[in-house]
Amino acid sequence: MLHDNLSISENGHLRFAGLDTVDLAGKYGTPLYLMDEDKIRENCRIYKNAFKKHFGYCDTIIYASKANSFKQLYRIMREEGMGIDVVSSGEIFTAKEAGFDLSRAFFHSNNKTGADISYAMDSGVGFFVADNAEEIIAIQAEAEKRRVVQDVLIRLTPGIDPHTYEKISTGKIDSKFGSSIDTGDADSVLSLALSQPNVRVRGFHCHVGSQVFGEDVHGEAALKMLGYAAKVRKQFDFSMEILNLGGGFGARYLENDPEVDIDGRIESIAKTVKTAAEALEIEIPKIYMEPGRSIVANAGITLYTVGSVKRITGYKNYVSVDGGMADAPRHALYGAKYTSIVANKALVPPWCETSDNRDEFAKNQTDTKRVQDGCEISANRLGAEGSESQNPCRYAGSGEIVSDRPADDVKAEPLLADLVGRCCESGDILQRDALFPSDIRRGDIVALLTTGAYHYSMSSNYNRLPRPATVMVRRGVDGRSESYVAVRGETLDDLCRNDV
Repeated sequence: MLHDNLSISENGHLRFAGLDTVDLAGKYGTPLYLMDEDKIRENCRIYKNAFKKHFGYCDTIIYASKANSFKQLYRIMREEGMGIDVVSSGEIFTAKEAGFDLSRAFFHSNNKTGADISYAMDSGVGFFVADNAEEIIAIQAEAEKRRVVQDVLIRLTPGIDPHTYEKISTGKIDSKFGSSIDTGDADSVLSLALSQPNVRVRGFHCHVGSQVFGEDVHGEAALKMLGYAAKVRKQFDFSMEILNLGGGFGARYLENDPEVDIDGRIESIAKTVKTAAEALEIEIPKIYMEPGRSIVANAGITLYTVGSVKRITGYKNYVSVDGGMADAPRHALYGAKYTSIVANKALVPPWCETSDNRDEFAKNQTDTKRVQDGCEISANRLGAEGSESQNPCRYAGSGEIVSDRPADDVKAEPLLADLVGRCCESGDILQRDALFPSDIRRGDIVALLTTGAYHYSMSSNYNRLPRPATVMVRRGVDGRSESYVAVRGETLDDLCRNDV
């Protein structure tokens, strides 16, 4: 399966964190966000253990809560010893309501309003990540009124392209975030900040972008930032205490997306930082990181109910569900790709679902036979000679062999279709060119995988649709999996609550 918290039950239903998703859909309704509490905690500990191992401390992992933000998540971060990255008064308020110690919060945003800055200081936010000169002046004014000194990191753009989606790339020179090292703007902002009596500059922050898999962009960013630190130590007599390298490690949305070795990446960053600091003859700063997506993405799935299956002969097919871009906006925003599975028919379709296989099927639906990962696929039959025919591939959304049902049970080809939502927009698409069981129909349950990041947090009431509930799943004290509501689903009354 795509993630290890997914499995298939004997009755062919998708299980998530040990619970039957069809049962959960029946109990709570759809659309429904599901979050795996144990997976969230596991992901936090992977980062903390790696930092402890390679840096000798683990109190500098900051959850980027823009990825997903509600009270129970902040409680989990508090219990796991994580800091938090917040980007608005709303996130600050939510964390405060959850009892989070805001002295461990880092306040981001390229445009903090006067009200934001005032509220953050009144709430005891520990660090401001200052984006520009105007913000430095505003922070100084608010801190002076309170007769306090505010800790600040200066956000810099190191001029690095992570080669990811253009709309989630943030470290290039022409980014709206931060001050560029290469243009000299960073010098001007730092000089201004150092001259403010109520602003205490503790170090620098950078973030190159999201969905980073292959390149060592964090190591490259660290080298650029350490080089800059060595320069300003001489130029401004300023020593960097803290270097925050942001987040950005990728999450697997497709079977052919690679796994990111967090421990290996942290080890590489640690070696780079220590070697470069020694060569530059500067003190090794305390390293912070701000993972968001890689903490919660694989801890979430979304369940939908199929409403219609439209087959346009000779053209295209559509499977429509009761959610859409209002609760899952990433494909509409920047073409993000996903894996889906029909939760109540997880063993039915006759193919091995991999992205290569799907793309080939999309290009030529008349193929009579293909070989993919050792699985022979024919128009009406899946299997091969000898032992292979006794162990055919069965769809599990990821290309794994999950059933030993005889190949003779399989009769029909899959349906190639776009998975689309109910919003009144042609662009309301959740997954293009998905493969479904040929008998998919109204009432079936579809699970969209890897939706723990940037779904609930980016959701809207477009078309006046209520936002779905978020249900957490965890292993209880008796060892059995249990579910509970973390965010209630909105009602129709909620949609008009603020109307006058």
